[in-house]
Amino acid sequence: MKVKTKFGIGAAIIVVTLSALGYIGAKESKTYYHTVSELSTLSSNQRNQRIRVGGDVVAGSIKHMPGRIDFVLKEENKTLPVSYVGADPLPDTFKDGAQCLVEGKAMPDGRFVAEQIQAKCASKYEVAPGADLPGGQPQAASPGDNKS
Repeated sequence: MKVKTKFGIGAAIIVVTLSALGYIGAKESKTYYHTVSELSTLSSNQRNQRIRVGGDVVAGSIKHMPGRIDFVLKEENKTLPVSYVGADPLPDTFKDGAQCLVEGKAMPDGRFVAEQIQAKCASKYEVAPGADLPGGQPQAASPGDNKS
């Protein structure tokens, strides 16, 4: 066999192997994002898979328990009790009213066991009324403002 043929076969094997590993890894790590209200429409097969659920943290629902943190997510007047059992510390933005995305599995009793949490607080990133924008530009006046 010629050297070019051997090199081509070896390169093809490497490319096929890396492609297969990439596809399998992406398929295994893929999680879908659902809302709290969509959980009731999922089939039992889908509920047994690792999924992501988004909603707002209900005010006063965060409870620190031994080995877990319990809280409730709400979206479209539907609620979901969540137990966070992950090893990572909670994000600084995780608080009452924060938008939250949890990743884990739904339990048969209706509770969601989360292993990962992402949270953001939209109000933290809004410009305060009357504050200057970055770059020293003043914030635009609202139509009802009287600045004469």
